[in-house]
Amino acid sequence: MKIAISATGPTLDAEVDPRFGRCQYFIIADPETKEFEAMDNSSATAVGGAGISVAQAIAGKGVQAVLTGNCGPNAYQVLSSTGIQLITGVSGKVKDAIEGYQSGKFKAGAQANVPDHFGMGGMSGMGGGFGEGGGRGMGRGMGRRFGTAQPMTSAPQPQSPEQELNALRAQSQALAQQLSDIQRRLDELDKKRK
Repeated sequence: MKIAISATGPTLDAEVDPRFGRCQYFIIADPETKEFEAMDNSSATAVGGAGISVAQAIAGKGVQAVLTGNCGPNAYQVLSSTGIQLITGVSGKVKDAIEGYQSGKFKAGAQANVPDHFGMGGMSGMGGGFGEGGGRGMGRGMGRRFGTAQPMTSAPQPQSPEQELNALRAQSQALAQQLSDIQRRLDELDKKRK
């Protein structure tokens, strides 16, 4: 069994990164054998769709569960559609998170625990302030939000081809909306320059 933990560094002594899509690393670990590998998150600096992209990469690693601080609805949808359990509200050292998972301390959630684009700087801290970019991505989601793990639910069921098709259509629409928002903002900035 393998699990993935969002991390601030490539070792078991790193802190759990509170951001799923924009974390710097993922530690892919086997809680039984304590073997692990560090995976660099190449989507951390993506303009949009980081959560979706990372969720797809994690699914390709064959993990059964993801431990992180926060996860948005688009990434949650990808993870749940592949049968991967999501455990949010996790903090502390990666090695402690692995031990907590193995001992049954954490329970999988039934939904995302933050809104769309949370890690892009739109919210920070518990008060919901903005990063440098006023919530348009420049703040890089550096704030922290603390919470607790979600109550235990039944394991996600594998999806039918029709359900997978619907999930992919929803992801496509979300990406199209993100692209539209980016283009709108680019147009606004171009107008201000003239």
